[in-house]
Amino acid sequence: MKGARRPEVRLPPLVPYGGGELEPDGDYDGLQFSDVDFVGQDGGGARFMDCALTGCAVDETRLHRARVLDSVLTGIRGVGTDLGSATLRDVELVDARLGGVQVHGAVLERVVVRGGKIDYLNLREARLRDVVFEGCVLVEPDFGGARLERVEFVDCVLKRADFSGVSLVDVDLRRAAEVDIARGVDRLSGAVISPTQLLDLAGVFAAEMGVRVVGLGE
Repeated sequence: MKGARRPEVRLPPLVPYGGGELEPDGDYDGLQFSDVDFVGQDGGGARFMDCALTGCAVDETRLHRARVLDSVLTGIRGVGTDLGSATLRDVELVDARLGGVQVHGAVLERVVVRGGKIDYLNLREARLRDVVFEGCVLVEPDFGGARLERVEFVDCVLKRADFSGVSLVDVDLRRAAEVDIARGVDRLSGAVISPTQLLDLAGVFAAEMGVRVVGLGE
């Protein structure tokens, strides 16, 4: 079982962001974004390199095909953020509060998602490599058709997860606080779970195999 390689983000001295709206295909390098309101803005195709985003609002923010590299995002919040087909490499996402975030078709490499809560995370057809979900709550995350390689779930809660059509390589669920799989339990080849999790998922496995579990005398 190969463990995930975590990002080692070392930010240089940062320059405070001067304000103004995001620009499509914009280039943002070595900037500190603090409590900036990006609601409804379009930063599609933009590049964020060596940046820190802290307490920013990203409701309905369009970051389709954006590249976020060697950056730390702390306390960002929003609903309906579009990160479809984006690239996140060497990124720390800390204490996020997000809902309905679209990360379908994206590439995540050496990413840590630590703390916070994300509802309805859409990672369909995404590629995750060396990704750690740590101490966070994921409500109805959708991994449909995604490829996960060296992905770890540590002290996090997975509620009603969808693993339909996924491809898993060295995916470690053993240290997750809760694993609740709504769909795709038949696609868990390539993952490891703990004996306790096996018992918790026994009903789901039985249902997938068409086995009825009935007590004596019932």
